[in-house]
Amino acid sequence: MIPVTVKEDLVRRSLPLLLATVLAVLLAPPSQAAPGFAVAYRTIPGEGGTPLKAFVVTPTGRGSGPFPLIVLPSSWGVNNIEYVGAAAKLAYQSGYSVISYTSRGFHDSAGEIDVAGPDTVADVSRVIDWGLAHAGGDPARVGVGGISYGAGQSLLAAARDPRIKAVTALSTWTDLARSLYPNETVSAQAVELLLAAGKLTGRPGPVLRDAEAAYREGRFADVLPISPPRSPATHVSSIKAAVMIGNAWNDGLFAPGQITDFFGALTGPKRLMLSPGDHATAELFGAAGLPNEVWTSVGRWFDHHLKGEANGIDRELPVQVKPNNGGDWRAYPSWAAATARTRTVPLSADRIGAGWPTIAESGTVLVSGALQGFLKLPVGVSTPLIDRGAAAVWHGPVQWSATTVSGTPRAHLTVTPSAARTTLYAYLYEVNALGLGALVTHKPVTLTGTATRAVDLDLEPVVWQVAAGNRLVLVVDTVDARYQGSSALGSTVAFGADSRLDVPLG
Repeated sequence: MIPVTVKEDLVRRSLPLLLATVLAVLLAPPSQAAPGFAVAYRTIPGEGGTPLKAFVVTPTGRGSGPFPLIVLPSSWGVNNIEYVGAAAKLAYQSGYSVISYTSRGFHDSAGEIDVAGPDTVADVSRVIDWGLAHAGGDPARVGVGGISYGAGQSLLAAARDPRIKAVTALSTWTDLARSLYPNETVSAQAVELLLAAGKLTGRPGPVLRDAEAAYREGRFADVLPISPPRSPATHVSSIKAAVMIGNAWNDGLFAPGQITDFFGALTGPKRLMLSPGDHATAELFGAAGLPNEVWTSVGRWFDHHLKGEANGIDRELPVQVKPNNGGDWRAYPSWAAATARTRTVPLSADRIGAGWPTIAESGTVLVSGALQGFLKLPVGVSTPLIDRGAAAVWHGPVQWSATTVSGTPRAHLTVTPSAARTTLYAYLYEVNALGLGALVTHKPVTLTGTATRAVDLDLEPVVWQVAAGNRLVLVVDTVDARYQGSSALGSTVAFGADSRLDVPLG
């Protein structure tokens, strides 16, 4: 009798082969004489010879190549099956040779998770090497891309490997510290989610283990030195490839502010798509090969920059945005151009007690943004029920005609905290005549010391349509379940009368 552990191991090892067989049968075209594709499960030597498991999807019925090569590293916690549907579509429709592989340290690939460290980034180049030698890849036509962890790896690899001519980075980070530690405030739900997924699906290496230990001990600032080498923003001047970025307004892991700044610093061909949703939700179905606006642009981007097709994507305005609460795509020559004018709303003096929760909240990572993206259900609040003793509430004027918030709202606050460390959470709502509000955008900031200071707080970028008869309301409190704050119960925060809110309008 075969021991249970051996049976489990046999199942684990045979599952990828079974999936490859099923996909080949289900997705293969009727006749291999016509253009089609083939799917194979392969072991590819990564950096240092570390075995990486991959699905290799190659075109058939198109001769022996060479073919434009696309390499897709998997997302955090996800294996190589992630992109096989999209890869089959790219191979069948456009003749690409595509490699979808499990990132180092996860699932069936060997090694340990180094959080997009040197070995993981070098793996991208080693997979390219293998694809050129064994998958009919053309060294003059190499593209990389992916979602989340795979997207960040792709941008980092493009800064190091000049063979990479085009990148499509979806739900990516560009600055790791800004993403998980915005304004010195730990994004606790995001960190817990990443840690849990890493331990459940992979083998954390020393960097990840040390980072978790520091986080658990309240020393998140000690983790910051790992961020610059792992952040594409640090290496943006070295990226010469054509870069397409697609992210969601409500991304709970990698918020859009770091994306718009990075996009502005890119100097080569570039495209930015921002649309409703949360982390990886806007492009989710496209990775499986289903119809999807973001993945349609991915295909067009690769077709133009790797195959030289005159499909017009290079003539379209580079910034494409869809309002977060519904509407058609809008196009701009730059992110700055999305703001036509700015309206200033004065904020009166106020004083609140810190450390007390209110019903003003930013929502739950992955859940709230997905509800916004798929069902147009925003994070809501009843502003009359917000505890004025624990939150400052400022009402803007009623908008008698429809307007659009378009850009990065900025709160200029004169603040005097009474505690040594205080966290503020700013929420911008669209509120109707009954006082019911929908969250437009938000941002945390943690302050150190009790001195009076001016705080210029950029909320997350957004495009949001405000209905006629509604108004904007700014709420600032000191507790939010998404974050690990530092507000001391019983302390106070005073806001000066010279505070104001700058609202960007489209």
